[in-house]
Amino acid sequence: MIHADIIAVAEPSRLYLKPKRRDAASTHTMKRDVHFSLGTWSTLCSGLMLVLMLGGCGTAPKGHSGYSAVPSRLSAEQANDVTIYAVSLVGTPYRYGGNTPESGFDCSGLVGHIYKTRTNIVPPRTTSQLQDWGQTVPGDQIRSGDLVLFSLGAVPNHAGIYVGSSRFVHAPSTGGEVRIDDLKSKYWSRQRVAFRRP
Repeated sequence: MIHADIIAVAEPSRLYLKPKRRDAASTHTMKRDVHFSLGTWSTLCSGLMLVLMLGGCGTAPKGHSGYSAVPSRLSAEQANDVTIYAVSLVGTPYRYGGNTPESGFDCSGLVGHIYKTRTNIVPPRTTSQLQDWGQTVPGDQIRSGDLVLFSLGAVPNHAGIYVGSSRFVHAPSTGGEVRIDDLKSKYWSRQRVAFRRP
């Protein structure tokens, strides 16, 4: 059995991780330097933060036995993949009619791209058509990867993907970028919200 301790040593242009490995059968200690550029270290830290933020996304909220009450074409793994991919697109520019990371996204283009790319399920192209897509999900049974629809009247005028902890990813408006917002924020809490599961 090998036990590992890690020592981090920072220098102006790079970070060293120095693992100390001790063989349990002897007192011999081996050392090996692992060098990371600051860019690589930043990427590793960002990835770790994403994993920690989304760690509870696939679990049922407290007080709920799970999501089996609402049928879905998506497995739990696919729903998590949808969530992670949606978060990875944060920062992509908004473009009316856009439906690729290269061209930018409008809200329904973002939703369509994510579901098609990660699940091979193609949703309707417009926000108003999305209101009849999939199954209705009660607010107390939402899970990451579910569709979020917003409206001020009878027909939805905006869409996003729920990513857990009352947050959703969406392409907001002209001049904006794909971002994460909170359903409980002043603006979004004034809208009528519906959840659907493919």
